[in-house]
Amino acid sequence: MMKILLLEDDKILCDSLAEYLESEDYSVDKAYRGSEVFDLTYENSYDLYILDVNVPDINGFDVLRELREADDNTPAMYITALSDINSISKGFSVGADDYVKKPFDPEELIIRIKSKFDKREKKIIYKNIVYDVAQQIVLKESSLVSLGEVQLRLFHELITNQDRVVDAYTLLDMLEQPNMNALRVNIAKLKAKLGIEITNIRSQGYMIEKV
Repeated sequence: MMKILLLEDDKILCDSLAEYLESEDYSVDKAYRGSEVFDLTYENSYDLYILDVNVPDINGFDVLRELREADDNTPAMYITALSDINSISKGFSVGADDYVKKPFDPEELIIRIKSKFDKREKKIIYKNIVYDVAQQIVLKESSLVSLGEVQLRLFHELITNQDRVVDAYTLLDMLEQPNMNALRVNIAKLKAKLGIEITNIRSQGYMIEKV
């Protein structure tokens, strides 16, 4: 499970963001003051820092600068109302990997985390299947499964979005000759090769349900 340190001095926003992230299966530690980050990072290892800038004690820019000077290269992103080009430039100059301007939809935060940072998660275990996300290797009962390029793309999209309906048109774009019959055939082959259930949500798309 990906572990996140969230620095946000607005307690209501911090708590609600943490709850939202946890609903997406992330583990979250919260800090309301800049100085709290150093105590948490001393005691724990994290996969991602999400930092506000204008917080008590030490601002988010200086927090990340000190972490980087201490050779802490954990990926970091800012969530802040500071949207001028100088602030954005400063954020990246101290070592940020991404920058989200407030106000934002929490779903945007999830999308950015998934697209930029979730690949750092090494494995997804689903029943008797182990999927190495970074290397895109599929093992079933410890044996390598060869899916082919198209089916691997489909499987990756479905398994990394468990309990979410993946739009049929998103999946169609992964086919060499996009049409609904070809999609159904490839989904059927995936189910047969891996022995998993892939649910067809009528008029919407497909979904792998969590177990």
